[in-house]
Amino acid sequence: MNVLNVGTYSPQQCGIASFSKDLRDNLMRLGERISIAAVSDPHYTYQYPHEVSYVLRQTQKSDYANTANAVNSNIGIDLVIVQHEYGIYGGADGNYLLDFTSHLKKPFVLVTHTVLPTPTASQRTVLRNLCRQATAVVCMTETSALLASQLYEAASEKVYVIQHGLPPFPQKNRCQLKREYGFADKDLITTFGLIGPGKGIEIVIRTLPELVTRHRNLMYLIVGRTHPLLVKHEGERYRDMLTDLVIDLGLQDHVSFINRFLEPEELGDYLYMTDIYLSPYPQMGQSISGTLAYALGCGRAIVSTPHIYAQMAGQEQRGLVAPDTTPQSLAKLLNRILSEPDLKLKLEKRAASLGRKIKWPYIAQQYAVLGESILKS
Repeated sequence: MNVLNVGTYSPQQCGIASFSKDLRDNLMRLGERISIAAVSDPHYTYQYPHEVSYVLRQTQKSDYANTANAVNSNIGIDLVIVQHEYGIYGGADGNYLLDFTSHLKKPFVLVTHTVLPTPTASQRTVLRNLCRQATAVVCMTETSALLASQLYEAASEKVYVIQHGLPPFPQKNRCQLKREYGFADKDLITTFGLIGPGKGIEIVIRTLPELVTRHRNLMYLIVGRTHPLLVKHEGERYRDMLTDLVIDLGLQDHVSFINRFLEPEELGDYLYMTDIYLSPYPQMGQSISGTLAYALGCGRAIVSTPHIYAQMAGQEQRGLVAPDTTPQSLAKLLNRILSEPDLKLKLEKRAASLGRKIKWPYIAQQYAVLGESILKS
């Protein structure tokens, strides 16, 4: 099977780029042939690897139809996989992507990374049209699949649920990792990913004054660099605000910023040394979180605000979900896990059971089966 994946791609540093590379690498291990159409933002110049056959300039509308026409004439491409996230494509709510899909004459699988329960009219129109045009629509949760069918009018028979893949992080001893990284005897709460205002990190910082009076060894790790596009537009204003908040609350001994993009091995280390993974998204419509999927897959105890993806974890008793996004609600749940070792162990075991099912080799196999079924039909 010869597949073209459309989306952002390494070395660009974002969740979709990481997903695209992981999907390609794991499909290649199954014997599939995967090339890439990389969506490149206008603010950076990327040195793409050899597998990138096409570059879609995000804000150049003509690139979308031109690339589709080039793909149509390429006999070495059987199937296209389109990664969808509103922000990575040009136009209002990424509507330039419709120029690509409407000109495309080859079957394509739409992978939905954000399926909003309360979209704007424009957002709904874009995703609805993509769902109508796609040969198959992949959602990462049952909730997203239901939304795709009911709100975005995707035919139910072409909607598939394939969960977010997890890299095969080597499992390591928590205590040993803490010693190696200088966090021996610390209770580690971690949030990781590209940092920006939509992450809710300031909410977490405001939970800490109450918690550190009870848990003197508590340390909150904020792992990840600021989103490159945010830095381009406004510098480190958001991170500076977080730093000022830490100082204002006297939390310098309880918050540590790891200000860089971590490669998989080091990221695995931080996850495996974590005691509680905290997912504080303020937007309730967050239908998928790659970072939360990674933490669940590594068997970490989870505390989260009540966004859609976290509610799924809560329903499966793999984490504790706050009723709202207030610091008080998060602090209550964090304190509960920190005070109840048996609860923490129970949550970790339940999370780890999911991790065994979402390793990338298993997830890639599902994409391969879907692709082969499309080409045979």
